[in-house]
Amino acid sequence: MSSDVRFTDFKSDKQPTWCPGCGDFGTMNGMMKALAETGNDPDNTFVVAGIGCSGKIGTYMHSYALHGVHGRALPVGTGVKMARPDVEVMVAGGDGDGYSIGAGHFVHAVRRNVDMTYVVMDNRIYGLTKGQASPTSREDFETATTPEGPKQPPVNPHALALASGATFIAQSFSSDALRHQEIIQEAVEHDGFGFVNVYSPCVTFNDVDTYDYFRDSLVDLAEADHDPADYDAAKDVILDSDKEYQGVIYRDEESVPYHEQHGVDEDMSDIPDGAPENATDLVREFY
Repeated sequence: MSSDVRFTDFKSDKQPTWCPGCGDFGTMNGMMKALAETGNDPDNTFVVAGIGCSGKIGTYMHSYALHGVHGRALPVGTGVKMARPDVEVMVAGGDGDGYSIGAGHFVHAVRRNVDMTYVVMDNRIYGLTKGQASPTSREDFETATTPEGPKQPPVNPHALALASGATFIAQSFSSDALRHQEIIQEAVEHDGFGFVNVYSPCVTFNDVDTYDYFRDSLVDLAEADHDPADYDAAKDVILDSDKEYQGVIYRDEESVPYHEQHGVDEDMSDIPDGAPENATDLVREFY
């Protein structure tokens, strides 16, 4: 790791094709700044992305990267961390990718407490496929495919994470650049699974959950005398449907990441030629 790295070192030479004003620009900038501030550099960073507008982020960041299939970014990130525990792994996705088809993987990555950061760009809509309701859309959110609203309650990703045994839960707003960076940085520094849901407005297809809405609605937990180490206080915040929060909601100070629990501390990416020793004897036990 290097202390001389700047966040611009994480910028690739590819120009983003997101819509002008998309919240993902601010989300990505905060991710790059947090990585640089925590002493990481592109040579020790692996970014895994899912499907959706957010899935392009690995192309726009200069690091090792993989653009996975829909909902499968977290298993890839887990595999990278297990093979190379020395590498900084950051997984990026959207609310559709993470909380719909990828919801099962989300639960298990959380409960395993894999030492990586999961950043979800939550715009409460499917943007890449032109404006359908997503798992976090409001119950009355009208779209071309749900003209009367989804008529089902939105997924509460923080409640899902807490119920799955999360050790770090946070929320940020892509337009609040400094706070967003600080929150992502805390997730990166956490020993375990650092989960950050980011309000990242879609300026093209969502005219309800806008920049102005979040600026007027957000309550910063850093200014609300909230103790993120207090599990019950975190649960109260998570279940409070009347307010929108940003900040670190819950942090388990005693967290032990998965690779330490299981003694995975060596580079496992180099696979030797030939079958492992005693492999034949092991196979014969079962046949």
